[in-house]
Amino acid sequence: MASFEPRDLSTSKLHSYLLNAIAPRPIAFASTVDEKGTPNLSPFSFFNVFSANPPILIFSPARRVRDNTTKHTLQNIEKTKEVVINVVNYDLVHQMSLTSSEYPEGVNEFDKAGLTMLESDMVKPFRVAESPVQFECKVNEIKALGDQGGAGNLVICEVVKFHIDGEVLNEDKTINQTKLDLVSRAGGSVYARAKKGFFEIPKPISSQGIGVDSFPDFVKNSMILTGNDLGMLGNVEMLPSETEVELFVNDLSHRYPNIKTASHREKHKLARNYLSFGDVESAWKILLSKSK
Repeated sequence: MASFEPRDLSTSKLHSYLLNAIAPRPIAFASTVDEKGTPNLSPFSFFNVFSANPPILIFSPARRVRDNTTKHTLQNIEKTKEVVINVVNYDLVHQMSLTSSEYPEGVNEFDKAGLTMLESDMVKPFRVAESPVQFECKVNEIKALGDQGGAGNLVICEVVKFHIDGEVLNEDKTINQTKLDLVSRAGGSVYARAKKGFFEIPKPISSQGIGVDSFPDFVKNSMILTGNDLGMLGNVEMLPSETEVELFVNDLSHRYPNIKTASHREKHKLARNYLSFGDVESAWKILLSKSK
């Protein structure tokens, strides 16, 4: 058996061991606003429920290991003392992952991820309309666990109102776990789907994904592409050039002779097939190809 003392490990190595060993962990999809009301949305997997009376949820936005800075979520909560914690199911997991990109202050991650802002009843932060359960919370306390990179900040949240999508409720108003279809986080790029087991999502690119708000309307408003498809498509630094698209389509026409005359609907279906294998680049080239 391998044994370690935390003091002998780098913070990043210790962080990796902890996240891989203590898994899977539920995800708090935390919505906040700054003092001007600008929305922010970010996921955290240091999260759980700790009390029913009063109803208390706790999540921890840790200080960044690389430079000891804090995240916008923590900064907003320190000023406003309010947050909405949305749960993450499989249908929005790629959009959730896209919001973990470090966009500059003032950027609305709802727009970047193609998610819908829903007004809350008792707090200022918006709810994620696509989330099946949303908890409106007042922040009772923030407890800093240290002042170095990797140190957590326990955000102790009291639920003042919550909302459950009727589609995930049984007739007796209990939650149907299979329909809820939650996802959780493990280490690295590994996630777990409650009813199916582990799967992987590539981490967002180190630069910044273009986001759903940068898509052409015929892609953003697709009736074929799902939220997860949009989340994957948004995690690219730039769109392929017209030349790259043309070369790809010419090559693809050997397998799909009708690709140059296909409708948007047909192209979107083919792009979804490429996305199912994680081939985002080819999916974009299909979507951007021009029909003759």
